[in-house]
Amino acid sequence: MNSEATFFMPPAISTYAGDVDQAYYWIYYLSVFLFVAMVGAMFYFVIKYRRKNSLEIPSGPQHSTVLELTWTILPFFLVMAIFLLGFKGYLKMAIAPSNATEIHVTGRQWSWLFTYGNGVESTDQVLHVPKDHPIKMIMTSEDVIHSFYVPAFRIKHDLIPGQYSSLWFEAKEVGKFDLFCAEYCGTSHSNMLGKIEVMEPKAFETWLEHEHEEQNKAVAPEVLGQRLYTKFACVTCHTTDGSPRVGPSFKGAYGRTEKFTDGTSGVVNDNYIRESILQPQAKIVAGFQPVMPTFQGQLKDSDITALIAFIKSVK
Repeated sequence: MNSEATFFMPPAISTYAGDVDQAYYWIYYLSVFLFVAMVGAMFYFVIKYRRKNSLEIPSGPQHSTVLELTWTILPFFLVMAIFLLGFKGYLKMAIAPSNATEIHVTGRQWSWLFTYGNGVESTDQVLHVPKDHPIKMIMTSEDVIHSFYVPAFRIKHDLIPGQYSSLWFEAKEVGKFDLFCAEYCGTSHSNMLGKIEVMEPKAFETWLEHEHEEQNKAVAPEVLGQRLYTKFACVTCHTTDGSPRVGPSFKGAYGRTEKFTDGTSGVVNDNYIRESILQPQAKIVAGFQPVMPTFQGQLKDSDITALIAFIKSVK
């Protein structure tokens, strides 16, 4: 497997990236050859059979069984060869090894949530995986269609709301590799970026154990609220520096009087925040669109309390 970047491709990091590249280059060079051959033949015929003078009467078209069989049978075998080459790679990508480690991937506007087998949840937009070990991803979406795309691994897979699908890979080199959402999913689609960090197996186990210990420690409500702020992708719509994004900034929000689109106004207090989380369309702040989804059934009362504490702390 060639892990060096080429003119057309980034480095090939996964075990089946070589198969994808082989199919791509086979089709590419075949297309170049056929393009040159057809355009060359066209120019040849234009020159050879051009009308010599205005009085020349060309002969009518003639039937050629050999020619018709050639341009029917030859493309058939070329198309079948392309199909078999692609189908072989598809089967390899679709069937995960029996020893693959499962990681759940959830896409939502506009971030990724990765959940590991021991309950650890990674909300920093980085998927941590061990080197030289197959990873099977169980994938779904909370809202709209997203697409999990990692160029270096040659993987791209849609995440469908209300459905689970799977995809696997095995990384062969340590490092960080770009992760994109390749399906337009709303106004902040371009911010739905992430990384896959490939680690040595021992380093991965150490990281996973450390994260498990950290996430199970008792924490202050505002600290837990900050984690939930990242985990549930509030960060993609609500900043903490005062700048508006899709929604109002959390900086100095608590205690502030907001004007709503229906002409009324109200103070940002505990009840308002709770209502905005569970019934976000009830009161829309003037100047913003009613695009926030409800978190009814996703957050416990203690989670909402922690989020309120976090918003209070953002001065």
